[in-house]
Amino acid sequence: MKGFTREETRFSLCGLNCCLCSMHLGGYCPGCGGGSGNQNCAIAKCSLDHGGVLFCWECPEYPCSRYDGFDDGDSFVPHRNRQQDIAQAREIEPEAYLAQLEEKLAIWEKLLAHYNDGRRKALFNTAVYLLPLEDLQSVMALMDSRPELEGQPIKEWALAAVDLLQQAADRRGINLKLNKKPKKG
Repeated sequence: MKGFTREETRFSLCGLNCCLCSMHLGGYCPGCGGGSGNQNCAIAKCSLDHGGVLFCWECPEYPCSRYDGFDDGDSFVPHRNRQQDIAQAREIEPEAYLAQLEEKLAIWEKLLAHYNDGRRKALFNTAVYLLPLEDLQSVMALMDSRPELEGQPIKEWALAAVDLLQQAADRRGINLKLNKKPKKG
């Protein structure tokens, strides 16, 4: 969107974690307000109309009707944590929240580098996006202490990582599959 730029591109106006988004990490999107890319966003236009707020929660009208149905389905990233991510960013301050996102990003990169058998990128991304940092840290600590996997093919490492991530998700009642948006009509 012409005229819409932001310094902070790791966390969007509306609460999406851009720095954990596969489109952002793949270089296809610069992040919310980061330049050319997917800039045709009603929330970005709204920000401009409201004096360029950095995050929607800074607007006196937040939450507004633009959020109606926003969490009903996922795109290529989960939308369902958006409200709780906004609440957490507000509670601990954006910089501390962004530091946690950077830690999650490092975990995702480690999962891809050491435990991906070529079929786990989307699942690892979704798990890192949805699971709390402490759960991800526990999973990684368990993966680092699995001597029975030494010398095993990458597929075994991938299956072990998937199993631990799924167990962490199950304990929290989190579904690691993206939710399809309901059809309009």
